[in-house]
Amino acid sequence: MVLGTFMLMGCFVAFGFCKAYWQIIVVHVAMGMLNGNAAVVPTVLGEVTDRSNQSRAFTWLPVIYSLGGITGPAFGGLLVGKLTPTYPYLAPNLTSAGLLLFSVVVVGIWFEETLESAHDDAHEAWIPEWLRNAWSKIWGSSEPRRNSWSSRWPRQGSRAVLEHDDEDDEEDDEAHAGEGQGLLHHASGLEGTDEDAKHGDEHTSWREILSRNTILVLLTYLVFQLSNISFNGLYPIFANADTPTGRDLSPSTIGVCLSAAGVATIIFQAFIFQHLKAQLGNLGSYRIALLGLAISMLLMPWIGYKDDKPLFGIGTGQAWLYAELIAVLVFKNICAVGGLSSVMLLITNCAPTHGTLGTLNGIAQSLSAAGRSIGPFVSGGLFTIAIDVRPKGEALAWGVFGGIAFLGWLGTMGIRNRGLESDDWVGTEDHPEDDEAEP
Repeated sequence: MVLGTFMLMGCFVAFGFCKAYWQIIVVHVAMGMLNGNAAVVPTVLGEVTDRSNQSRAFTWLPVIYSLGGITGPAFGGLLVGKLTPTYPYLAPNLTSAGLLLFSVVVVGIWFEETLESAHDDAHEAWIPEWLRNAWSKIWGSSEPRRNSWSSRWPRQGSRAVLEHDDEDDEEDDEAHAGEGQGLLHHASGLEGTDEDAKHGDEHTSWREILSRNTILVLLTYLVFQLSNISFNGLYPIFANADTPTGRDLSPSTIGVCLSAAGVATIIFQAFIFQHLKAQLGNLGSYRIALLGLAISMLLMPWIGYKDDKPLFGIGTGQAWLYAELIAVLVFKNICAVGGLSSVMLLITNCAPTHGTLGTLNGIAQSLSAAGRSIGPFVSGGLFTIAIDVRPKGEALAWGVFGGIAFLGWLGTMGIRNRGLESDDWVGTEDHPEDDEAEP
């Protein structure tokens, strides 16, 4: 994380000095090649949480992304041209670089290594020795940690030992002896499972990592990201295009509708989603999110026009257009952020060991990048073709990607939820015999 954030900081500084299109392309390529934190952050979250608290942690991940997506453009727009007219975008990029530098310092000094296979002092290797010594004199030396975060969580084997000890304690007449025996078994169970986990990480094969469930989760995640970015690319084109294919809205109106939908989505994600997911489960929430993306795309071509007659004779056609547009945007955004939280949990729980979390998240983010690269190109091309189609040419582009999202939803029906749910789920998992066909 430190290296990726530092490299991203350098790219932001370079971006502020760009004056030609090819320079922008080079810097963007460097951003993608030198920073892999999109895969590292969910991996770390998976390593510092277990199934009892992972829902709360992953719920806030899209909220933070959304806050950054709202405040970033606002600050960027306000700071343009404030530093020098020669490089008008230098000020916002230097501000972003300063925030990233702050992140580098905070993570480098205070954040503890979470990877099991990493050396205990690996997270401090980048800090100069004189700085570490000075820090120890000021704040005092901390106790060396015994293990990585992920190795401290009780695993399935240790839980079984604990359950067995609880049964023995109930039958044991000597309560203190039973408790002592339980503690001894607990400690030995944790040590044994930690060693098993380390050896398991070394010998985990690709066949174990890429099981049927994992492959389906990754492929549907590709469809999810492709559909989501295609919607995000189609919306401003569709809203701004001339009628009858578009809705002839001004850029300011398009932005206000997006902001209103974004605020509503953050409120939903922060206060409602976790309770809803506890009822639906990770897989159930993900399925509904993909289906919701398909529905929102199919609804978008059917919103009204400014000069339409108002429904039920109430208000104006323009007011109904805004209401319908914001309603669809809110519905879509809720599905997008809810689906992102759920699929991140599914990917985390698909990993056979903590050591494979990085591999799975790396594959997932590569597929996500592929979807985000293809989506805008194809959706923009389809909408260009749709302009000459009458009637309802806009339904062509929206319908194609709505159909793709629907196919992704059908793909989630093949995912078995056995071992994929968090502890806060109130439902029941699939039976083991449902997984017999899984390699």
